[in-house]
Amino acid sequence: MNLSSVRLSSSEKIEFLSNMHTMLKAGIPILNGVESLLEDSKGNIKKVLTVLREDLVAGRRIYVSLAKFPESFDKVTVNLVKASEEAGTLETTLSDIKKNTQAENEFSDKVKSALTYPMFVFGVFVVVMVVMLFVVMPKITQVFSRLHVDIPLPTKILMFVSAFVIKNTLYVAVGLMLFTFILYLFYTKKRRLLFSILARLPLVSVLYKKIDIVRFSRSLGLLLNSGIPIVNALELSVDVVTRHDLKNLLENSKTMVYAGKEFSSGLRAKKGVMPTLVIKLIELGESSGSLDKAMNDVTEYMDYEVSKNLKTLTTLLEPVMLVLVGVLVGGIMMSIISPMYSMIGQVSNR
Repeated sequence: MNLSSVRLSSSEKIEFLSNMHTMLKAGIPILNGVESLLEDSKGNIKKVLTVLREDLVAGRRIYVSLAKFPESFDKVTVNLVKASEEAGTLETTLSDIKKNTQAENEFSDKVKSALTYPMFVFGVFVVVMVVMLFVVMPKITQVFSRLHVDIPLPTKILMFVSAFVIKNTLYVAVGLMLFTFILYLFYTKKRRLLFSILARLPLVSVLYKKIDIVRFSRSLGLLLNSGIPIVNALELSVDVVTRHDLKNLLENSKTMVYAGKEFSSGLRAKKGVMPTLVIKLIELGESSGSLDKAMNDVTEYMDYEVSKNLKTLTTLLEPVMLVLVGVLVGGIMMSIISPMYSMIGQVSNR
């Protein structure tokens, strides 16, 4: 069994963490609890619990088992569990990780909901195109082929595409399915690369930087709150960032922390990458010795900023999508109607 490819969904991960936390809170021995959970589990959760039980029987710690599932438990989670097992605070840490996962899930839902309307409009356009190519254009082609009418170039293109698609429906369907499957594989296997490409798009880049800051600050705050030294916490938190400029800034800041300097001073090294207010919050946290709380404040502030930007982007995107679809459908209709007017004119002249 290839454990590295096993992926828990957000709800499955929350369920796993919640069950483990409840079990420890009730004072149930871990091995007994895992065995009882295995009775009703299925799918990927069962795979995780099976490996966890085998490792516990062999005397290994929980973090060793979680580390075998990199697609389900990232380095931050694994190291939090490791530190809590050594400190004897596993129950509290599991609760914190569960809350963090729920917050991440809610954050992802905001992004998905913002994309729902554009995807719906695009789906409607695809349906209109299918009806045009398979139903409308064949009938129009039959009419035009019987009459001597000057057909505009856009209409000729539509007629050609319609005839090609109808004649090669099976090949076109297989090609689209293969293309969709390749996109799915690329998304699952090269997700970070895909996100890094999206992060460079003009309208998305600013928003994506804020999303990166939210993920970084949430991870760093959780690690620091669990008692992990800032150097180790930064080492782990930098991995969640995808934008190169932000990642480079954080890497340089980490190097400065290694040299004994403050984290906030490293963030000031390059202007425009990290928001000034975020740097000030981190600076205040360092001066008061409560950097973990400062990172939580950064998370709340940037989460609000992302929500506000998503709402603005969605508001702007709705009319743009409507106009775009309207222009495309209108252009298709005009390419059909234009020859008809020409045909009517020729009949009138006769």
